[in-house]
Amino acid sequence: MSPYLLLAVAIVAEVIGTSLLKSTEGFTRLWPTLGTIAAYGVAFYALAVAIQKGMNVGLGYAMWAGLGTTLIVIISVLVLGEPITAVKILGVGLIIGGVVLLNLGGAH
Repeated sequence: MSPYLLLAVAIVAEVIGTSLLKSTEGFTRLWPTLGTIAAYGVAFYALAVAIQKGMNVGLGYAMWAGLGTTLIVIISVLVLGEPITAVKILGVGLIIGGVVLLNLGGAH
């Protein structure tokens, strides 16, 4: 499996785990808590294997964190009904811009 496909798995798993956090009610509900823990386990494992297969650590982590954060903001607005503001949009834009710059600068 390619490092970028593993990274995609890591991002999706991290987004699932983070999306479940609210439903754990402070880790007092068993099934959402187990789902969160399992999703984060898959996320860290897939990220570790992607890095082991040759992905640059800084680039891999930046993409994992940045794209995961971007997706969580989108989900929080669309699914959880959280408000979207110009500042949030700017923040997401800066995150995406940072990941793009890391990709462009990491080709050595």
